[in-house]
Amino acid sequence: MTQSPAATNQWIRRFHPAHAPRFRLVCFPHAGGSASFYFPVSTALAGTAEVLAMQYPGRQDRQNEEPIGTVTGLADRLAEALRPWTDLPFAFFGHSMGAVLAFETARRLEKDGISPTMLFLSGRRAPSFVREESVHRSDEGLIAELKKLSGTDPRVLDDPDLLRMVLPAIRSDYKAIETYRCEPGARVACPVTVLTGDNDPRTTVEEARAWQDHTDGPFDIAVYSGGHFYLSDHQQEINERLAEHARSAG
Repeated sequence: MTQSPAATNQWIRRFHPAHAPRFRLVCFPHAGGSASFYFPVSTALAGTAEVLAMQYPGRQDRQNEEPIGTVTGLADRLAEALRPWTDLPFAFFGHSMGAVLAFETARRLEKDGISPTMLFLSGRRAPSFVREESVHRSDEGLIAELKKLSGTDPRVLDDPDLLRMVLPAIRSDYKAIETYRCEPGARVACPVTVLTGDNDPRTTVEEARAWQDHTDGPFDIAVYSGGHFYLSDHQQEINERLAEHARSAG
């Protein structure tokens, strides 16, 4: 495979590069999240699947880059970055905003005849359920939301200097997901597995189950105890699910 330096260095992080991988799992972070969120997944799946964690602009080592404030803009760039890495069977895993980006990126790749073996969509309602949200319009609203969802290190929220650094990317991500409107009838051909918490303030089980209307392939749903970041309490179970799929599809 000819690797694209731009794709590798800008958009993709490989924490455990495999010498001769048979399967890849591509992971898409949540709003305000970064590639390092998936380091534990990469560690757990090393030897079973090569994990590619996507790094959006405006955070960590891309701190000085301008964030992209639309889902369509992000998905276009993500699909472009991933094309050189689709020479092996691969699946997508996306949490929250990452679920929508996984879906939209898959749609773009499928137009070129490139399809994931599975979309694992976590912690996000189906695009057919639209809520009018405007958290991105104020710092106070963003901070309150982050505290409510319990997915951000409290030390960041309590440090004004750190907050000043991370808020632009978080605001951009929230603007992207809150203004996202899916094309009518948008679907993927590949199978979809939805994972969700039973007490998620941003996604009901009914809203999560509605992803089945956005695939022409098989559909499954797994409901775990917990809120929006339920996966923190069920990481081993989820890793085992991902590894099982990698072994069967690779």
